[in-house]
Amino acid sequence: MAAHTVEAKDSFIVVGVGTELASAYTDYAGMPMEKENFWRTVEQDGRLDALKAAAANDYIFAVNELVNGKRMYYAGVMTEASVPEEHRAIQFPKGQHLVIKGEGKTADELSSKLTGIAFGQVLPAADNFAYVGGPNATVEMGQRDGLVYGEMWIPVVEK
Repeated sequence: MAAHTVEAKDSFIVVGVGTELASAYTDYAGMPMEKENFWRTVEQDGRLDALKAAAANDYIFAVNELVNGKRMYYAGVMTEASVPEEHRAIQFPKGQHLVIKGEGKTADELSSKLTGIAFGQVLPAADNFAYVGGPNATVEMGQRDGLVYGEMWIPVVEK
């Protein structure tokens, strides 16, 4: 099984811009393509740069959240700044979080790899904790040796 930890985290807020995902959870070609296209759009239209300008740190969040029955996906940052109405403040709960570290050639590859490890390996095999919903995120933390590195953060509860 992939290396992972379960860590206590304080509650935090990620502010992001988002899109509704149309692909099924099991569409392993469509879902990554939708997410990649969304990232290209927010990078090109300046929304990601605007978020970065308001960020409290250098972390870039790719957040998955179920909102009113819709599967939403956000590009976001941690910030204390007030945000325009088109942005969403995503509340992450205080408590235990599954943390999986990794790296990839691109942010998309990092996110896809960590999501696959979390939902395809670690969570199905976990005996003492479970994901019961709520937002989860891939956190792009920086670059080193030509690779993007970061973590996946998923709130979990004890079984």
